[in-house]
Amino acid sequence: MAGDSATIGAVSIETPAWVRDAVFYQVFPDRFARSGRVAAPGPFEAWDAPPTTDGLKGGDLPGLTDRLGDLAELGITALYLNPIFTSACNHRYHTDDYLAVDPLLGGESAWVELVEAAHARGMRIILDGVFNHTGRGFLPFHHILETGAASPYLDWYHVDRGRLESGGALVAYPPPGSDGGGGGDIGRLGYEAWWGLPALPKLNHANPVVLEYLMSVAAHWLRSGADGWRLDVPEEIHEPGFWQAFRQRVKAADPDAYILAEIWQPRPERLGGDEFDAVMDYPLAEALLGFCGGSHLDLGVARSHNEYAAHVRPMDGAAFAVELQRLLGIYDPAVIAVQFNLLGSHDTPRFVTVCGGDRDSLRLATLIQMTLPGAPSIYYGDEIGMAGGADPANRAAFPADRTAWDQDLRNFIAGAIALRHSSSTLRDRGAFRVAATAGGCIAYTRDDAAGGELWVVAVNAGDAGVVLDVPLPELGARSLEVVRWAAWPASWEGSAAASGGGGARLTLGPRTGLVARAR
Repeated sequence: MAGDSATIGAVSIETPAWVRDAVFYQVFPDRFARSGRVAAPGPFEAWDAPPTTDGLKGGDLPGLTDRLGDLAELGITALYLNPIFTSACNHRYHTDDYLAVDPLLGGESAWVELVEAAHARGMRIILDGVFNHTGRGFLPFHHILETGAASPYLDWYHVDRGRLESGGALVAYPPPGSDGGGGGDIGRLGYEAWWGLPALPKLNHANPVVLEYLMSVAAHWLRSGADGWRLDVPEEIHEPGFWQAFRQRVKAADPDAYILAEIWQPRPERLGGDEFDAVMDYPLAEALLGFCGGSHLDLGVARSHNEYAAHVRPMDGAAFAVELQRLLGIYDPAVIAVQFNLLGSHDTPRFVTVCGGDRDSLRLATLIQMTLPGAPSIYYGDEIGMAGGADPANRAAFPADRTAWDQDLRNFIAGAIALRHSSSTLRDRGAFRVAATAGGCIAYTRDDAAGGELWVVAVNAGDAGVVLDVPLPELGARSLEVVRWAAWPASWEGSAAASGGGGARLTLGPRTGLVARAR
């Protein structure tokens, strides 16, 4: 059922309740697990070889189904899958058939098996929807390539009709290094392409037939077991009313479906209840990198990524507190409760790599991530210490050999997830307040006054120890109990002591975290 809701003007903001309690795991299907049960049409790239831009590793959906037990043990309750539909690219953002699961992934029977197994464990699944552009192999575009001006699909794209009617052809495969003169995409290729890439012809969203087709695709996969959509580059679709119509169709098919937009900057105007439920919170990830990375932050790696180059910068506790408060105040609380709080994705260098290989940076960031409102997301392999710079290095195959996993890191992250699952206050019920900052340290509270639950979280990302006197009027006469779990690092030996009069003294060593609960 829809959960948090609010009304702004005449539009009611309603977001799906299940997302408030979800912990997502993002899977890049070609790179996660190879089951051995899907027939290969030919040789794949070696699983353990460094990833390449075009190489296929042969990961498949049955391989993911086989690993659901591992993910459940980690604490995962929802999956976000990069595209699974037929495509000639390893990432599958070049869609050739929106209604067919790629045979390399096991086809539709593998999808049905995955849905049944995931739902039996209480796991939800959201799919990646690439509705701005298609691949060159998508039938309507391929039909234009084959038949030119005679194709009934001309209005599915933005094409140069004059060129086709005079006997010319689209230049879908221009020779390397050619520019074809002026006129933009239309002059160079004969059609509009996303970011000028010939492999990605842009759909004509003003065509009602295209609109209806895309809406029917969205509803079809919800009926087939998907629990929502992650939408690729939604701001590239400029047709008025498109996303409002999409939301209406999706929510009619499944009122609890999650509509997540890939938008890199804050856009409160897009989350007003008539378009998307949430966005991928890259600004939060950038702030966590700048703060938790501390002296380990590798700005060289950050500058290899366009968005990170512009936004990742070193932050002390005070600067991070300001940014955190800003981000938590941008949207309505019903939206904040379901924001997609990621630390990285297939579109960014991996978190530990941006932090110079330092895994404590990831531990500190995870501690914060798991104690904020919104839905945390783990990019496959981050939990075992996978590293990698910009694409394609950030898309390596998940190690099949468990001895290659950083089990201490994985167990710490599992413990942080378990902590989150243990308390609705840490998920969406508790009010957030920055309690204090000093140097490289921040302390904040999650307080459910009605339920009588209070948590204090402190993170010292600096290289020196900190003693922090924190005003805690919410504490009253209660004491504080430090909470740890089996994989808590031995060096994280902080303490929390109520000082009387509604305050506490927190002691943290360098590069450590602290969690305490009122008793």
